Amino acid sequence: MKCPFCQHPETQVAETREVEDGAALRRRRRCAGCDKRFTTYERAEVSFPAVVKKDGRRVDYSRAKLGASFTLALRKRPVSSETIDAAISRIEERLLQSGARELESSQLGEWVMDELKSLDDVAYVRFASVYRSFRDPAQFVQILEEMARKPARTLRRPAKVR
Repeated sequence: MKCPFCQHPETQVAETREVEDGAALRRRRRCAGCDKRFTTYERAEVSFPAVVKKDGRRVDYSRAKLGASFTLALRKRPVSSETIDAAISRIEERLLQSGARELESSQLGEWVMDELKSLDDVAYVRFASVYRSFRDPAQFVQILEEMARKPARTLRRPAKVR
């Protein structure tokens, strides 16, 4: 790596530390030419696949857009932001593991529905009604019947503070 001060091509690493909970490395370097010290950071560069919309447009994946979808579906529901972040992270893992350069938005939508189904039934129905463009009440009844067939989840309630 070139020295930022004198542009000398040789530097030595004096110290290396993990930062950001292991997501990056901080390196203290010393220039072999001018003997000045400087810091560099190394992070893994990951690229998510492009999302192919229904109309054929290709857009960059956006964690913020995915988060907005979850937030809207889970509005006024008892689900913590940490739980939402974990769900988004699981979807991102699936995106990276797919190894694809492009992913249909419909696949991404199905993954969101899978996550919402495990988080909150009401949010799942909200998202499904918009995502699948429900046109009549029969479609709501169909999805509610599907939800009624699944085994009931045991909800853990926080202990009462006395």
